[in-house]
Amino acid sequence: MLKTKIADPTRPGSLAHSARAKRWDELLRCFPDLAEMHVLDLGGTPTAWRGAPVRPAHVVTVNLDPRTARHAESGITPVVGDACDLSLPTHMVTRRFDLVYSNSVLEHVGGHYRRRQFADTVHSHADHHWVQTPYRYFPVEPHWLFPGLQWLPFRARVAVSRRWPHGHVPRAGRAQATRDVQEVELLSAAEMRSYFPASSIWFERFAGLPKSLVARK
Repeated sequence: MLKTKIADPTRPGSLAHSARAKRWDELLRCFPDLAEMHVLDLGGTPTAWRGAPVRPAHVVTVNLDPRTARHAESGITPVVGDACDLSLPTHMVTRRFDLVYSNSVLEHVGGHYRRRQFADTVHSHADHHWVQTPYRYFPVEPHWLFPGLQWLPFRARVAVSRRWPHGHVPRAGRAQATRDVQEVELLSAAEMRSYFPASSIWFERFAGLPKSLVARK
């Protein structure tokens, strides 16, 4: 499948695997002490960190899906919670984190108000952050792997989601396809800067074109 050959980040040789490796290189260039850091991962999972090139001293993952809390292991503490309205257990907020990390989550939180809340969570929990999100103006929509999907009218996007067999979003009936389309809002660089005005914005590129945005500080 197209997803396996191109967009499966766990498959060596895929474009997604190569892109993830380059992203990790840049992350470690910015934060060479990552292995000694206490990291808050908004929207992440313990499984994602299990195969990471570098494991921080401790990671707290925050995810709405309670299934992610079943995979706790040494050095990783999963919390079921809302990254836009975060309430951590008391013993976790006695000190600030060294870094807030987030990968491909901001486009899913739901509208400007929720994105503003997400950014406030990032700013309030650490002095440093790395927040990545796909770029709205890359020619291929990254969730469906469909060219220009993000620029089509809503009804057309739902129709594509119901029938297109590639990408990360499975085909579904009209109601589920509608929810899937509603749940993704890709951001522009100007929007990213508005949420993270004190950060530098790194453009992750593919074939010379900006593919995703990273707000880093």
